Amino acid sequence: MSDAAWDSEDARLATLVLFLAVLFYLWLYLQGAWVYFLTAPQLYEHRTDIFTVIQPLCNSDIEAFTMNAASTSATTVQMDTVMQSSEIPISNGHSTNGFLDPRVLHKMDDLDLPDSTEPASREESIESSLKTDIAQPRKAYLPTGCCYDVRMKLHANADFSASPHHPEDPRRIESIMKEFRDAGLIYHGTTAELLEILKVSPHQYMYRIDARKATESEICTVHTAEHFDWVHSLSKMTSAQLRQLTTDFDMGRKSLYVGNLTYEAALISAGGAIETCRNVVSGTVKNAVAVIRPPGHHAEHNESLGFCIFNNVPIAAKVCMTEFPELCRKVLILDWDVHHGNGIQNMFYEEPNVLYISLHVYQNGVFYPGQPEDPDLPDGGLDKCGAGKGVGRNINIGWADQGVGDGEYMAAFQQLVMPIAREYDPDLVIISAGFDAAAGDELGGCFVSPACYSHMTHMLMSLANGKVAVCLEGGYNLRAISRSALAVAKTLMGEPPERIVIPPLNRVSADTLNQIKRIQANYWECMRPGVIPHADIQARSTERMSEVIRRAQKSLLSEEYNMIPIKIIRKGLTEVFNNQVLVTPELNKARKVIMIIHDPPDVMAQPDLYDNTVYPHNAYVADDLKPYIAWAIENGYGVVDVNFPQQVSKGVEFGSALDSYLPKASEILLQNQTKDLLCYIWDNYLELLPNASVTLVGVGDAYMGIKQLLTSRGKISNTNSHCCLAKLTIAPDSARHKIPSILSFVAGSLRTVKSETDPSLSSWYRTNSLIYVSPDHLCFTDADQMRKVNKNRFGRVEKADIEVDGGNGVGRMLRRHEAESRKWIQMKVHEWEQENWDPDETEDEGEGMGDGLDGNSKGLGIGEDGDTQMGVGPVSSRMPIIAS
Repeated sequence: MSDAAWDSEDARLATLVLFLAVLFYLWLYLQGAWVYFLTAPQLYEHRTDIFTVIQPLCNSDIEAFTMNAASTSATTVQMDTVMQSSEIPISNGHSTNGFLDPRVLHKMDDLDLPDSTEPASREESIESSLKTDIAQPRKAYLPTGCCYDVRMKLHANADFSASPHHPEDPRRIESIMKEFRDAGLIYHGTTAELLEILKVSPHQYMYRIDARKATESEICTVHTAEHFDWVHSLSKMTSAQLRQLTTDFDMGRKSLYVGNLTYEAALISAGGAIETCRNVVSGTVKNAVAVIRPPGHHAEHNESLGFCIFNNVPIAAKVCMTEFPELCRKVLILDWDVHHGNGIQNMFYEEPNVLYISLHVYQNGVFYPGQPEDPDLPDGGLDKCGAGKGVGRNINIGWADQGVGDGEYMAAFQQLVMPIAREYDPDLVIISAGFDAAAGDELGGCFVSPACYSHMTHMLMSLANGKVAVCLEGGYNLRAISRSALAVAKTLMGEPPERIVIPPLNRVSADTLNQIKRIQANYWECMRPGVIPHADIQARSTERMSEVIRRAQKSLLSEEYNMIPIKIIRKGLTEVFNNQVLVTPELNKARKVIMIIHDPPDVMAQPDLYDNTVYPHNAYVADDLKPYIAWAIENGYGVVDVNFPQQVSKGVEFGSALDSYLPKASEILLQNQTKDLLCYIWDNYLELLPNASVTLVGVGDAYMGIKQLLTSRGKISNTNSHCCLAKLTIAPDSARHKIPSILSFVAGSLRTVKSETDPSLSSWYRTNSLIYVSPDHLCFTDADQMRKVNKNRFGRVEKADIEVDGGNGVGRMLRRHEAESRKWIQMKVHEWEQENWDPDETEDEGEGMGDGLDGNSKGLGIGEDGDTQMGVGPVSSRMPIIAS
C-alpha cells in the first residue's frame, strides 16, 4: 500500500473518532439539560423564597402599641413571626404570617430528582445526612435577631408626684429602638419595597424575635415560688399600696420601685430573654440582642433588688440548658454592667457549667450593691471564685474606683476575659449588657466608649461558634445607652468594630488585673505562667530578693568604701530596717554629710517566653546611685545611705490565702515608718554632729521621707533644748540650721512641705530645694496642676531633660542630671559654710570628740567582722540627751 493511501486511511479513521466523541458529549449535554428541566421549577422556587419568607423587624412597635394586632395596616410589613418555634416547618411554602425558618430552604426531600441521582436508601447517603434532613445554612447567611415589646414600658413608677422621675426610665428601651431605626438597622416601609431590598442585601435589617410572657415554671428555675407569688401580687394592689411599697423600697440596698403592671412587664422581659437565647442556640439566628426591661442581674432567688424584678439572664440560661442539653451544655455569662451582678453570681455560685465573669466598680465593697445583708453570701470581691463544684467558675473583675474607661476594659478583655473564655470553650455566650459604664452616665461615673463596647462584642463573637445573645441590663443616660447599644448591634450584624485609640492603663487598675490573674491561676491554665504556687515557696528554703540585693549592696559598699550598717534600736520600727542604713566610717568627724533616702534598686529580668522562667544570668540590678556615693566620699562628705523597702514586712509572707504576691505597704504605714526611721537617725546621729551640714537627697517614692523629717524636725522651736536636761528629754531644735540643700528625683506623687505652726517652712523649702520631676508628670500637662506646683510648699520643681519612651524615669534623671546636681550641692554647701562656720573654732575641738559622738561614748567603729560596733557610754554634760 502506498504512502498516500495509508495517509488517507488514517485521516478517515481520525475523522470517525472525532465524530463519535462529539456525539457522546452531545448526549451528555442533552441528559443534563433534561435533568435541569425537571428540577428547575423547584430550584427557582427555593431561590425566590429566601427573599420573602423571613420578615424583618419593622418600626410600628416603636411609634405606638395596640392591643389588637388585626388593626395593623396590610400594606406595612407585619412584625409577628414564628421564629420562636423550635419545630421545623415541613414544607417550603409561606406560613400564614409570611415567615419560614431559613433552615428549610434546601430540604432534600422537596427536590423531585430523577431516580438515577437519588440514593436507593438513606443508609447509602453520606454520614452528615444521618444527622438531619435539613442542610444547615452557613452562619454568614443567618440574620441577627432583635427582641422588643412595647409592653415592657408599662413598668413605671407608681409615684404620681410632681417629679416622679427614676433612673430606670421606661424610655430607655424606646430610645435604643429609635437609635436602631435611625441608623437603618430596622426596616420601616412596604412589603414590595422590602422584597426588592432583600434581593440585593438579604441581611440589611435585623429580624424580629417575638417576645412573650415567661411561664411560672420558667421563672422558678432560678426563683422561689414565694418570690413569684409576691411579684404576681403587685398586680392586685392599689395605687396607694404600691406608692407606699415604692417609698419603702427606694432606700438603701433594696433600691426598687413597683407599679400595677410591673408583673406584666417583668414576665415579658424574662420571656424576651428566653426567646432571644433559644433562637440563638437553635440556630434560627446567628446572634441576637434583647432590648428588654426591667433589668435583672441584681434580683436574688428570693427577692427583687436594685431596679430588678426577675433575673432574666439566669432564667434564659437555665431554660436553654434544659431544652437543648446537647447544644447548650456550657454557658458563659459576661456582665459588663458597672454594678456587680450579685443575683447572677449567687444563682450560679456552685454551678460548674456556667462561667460568670463580671466587670464592675467594687470600691472595696462600698459601691452598689455593696455588702449583702446575709454575711454568708459573697460580694463582688476579687477573691470570690465560686464554691463546691462551681469553684473557679466565678470571676469578679472589680475596679478599685470609678473613672475607668477603654484602657481598663480592653486590658481586662485581652488579659483575662478572652484567655479564660477560650479555655472554658462555652456553647453559648450571654452578655448582661448594662451600659451604665458608658461615658456620660452619671450613676456609673466611668468612660467606656461605644467603640470599646463594639470591640468587646467582636471578641466575644469568636466564642461558641458565634452564638452570642445580648440582654439589656442597666444604663441610665438615654443618649449613652442608645449609642452604645447601636455599636453592639452593628457589630453583631457583621460590621467591623470602630477604630479605637486605647488610652494607657492606670497603675491601680493594672495591679487589680494582675491580682486577679494570680487568684485565677489556681483554676485556669492560661493564667499560670509566671505565678509562683504557695506550696512551692513554703516547702523550700526561700527569702525575698529585696533582702538578698541589700546584703549584696552592703557587701559592695563595705569593700569599696568601708561603709557599715547601723543598728536601729527603737520600739515600733520593724526589723526589716536592719542593714537598710549604711554609713561611712568616722561619720562623727564629718563636717559635711549627705543623707540619701532612696527606693531599692530596680530589678529587670528577661524571662523565658515559653514558660516564664527567669534565669539568674538574664536578671539585672540597676543601681544609679553608686556614682553619687563615690563622688560624695571622694569630696570629703560623710554618707548616710538609707534604703527604704517598699514592703516593711519581715520574712516570706503572702498577700492573701490565694495570692503569693505581696503588694507594697500602704501609704500610711510607709509614711509612719519613714518618719520614725529618719527621726531616729536625725536625733541619734546627725543632730549631734557639731557644725556639720547635712544635705538631703531623695530618690523615687522614698523622697516622701524628706517631708516627714522636715515637718517633724524642721519647724522653728522657741524652746531651748539645753533647758530640758533636767527632764532627760528635749524637743529637738529645728533641723533647718544644718540643712543647706535638698535634692530630689521624682516620677510619682509630689509631696508638699508645710506647717500650720511654722508658716515660714514652705518658703524655706522652696529656697533650698531642687526637685527634678519626670517630664510626663501631670504637673506639666494639666493647667490646674501647673498652677499648684508653683507654690512654695512643693519646692523648686524642675522638668527633667529626659525621654520618657520607656524604662525607669528616676534612673534616667539621676544619670542625666548628675553633673548639675553635684555642682548645685557644692554651691549650696559652700554658701552654708560661709554663713555658719565659726572662724575661731579649732581643729582640736572637733577632734576632741574622739571616736564617739561625745567625749566618752564608744561610738561607731568597724569591728573585725566588718559590722558595726556600737557602745553607749556616759553622756557628756555639754550634749543633750535624746529620748528614743
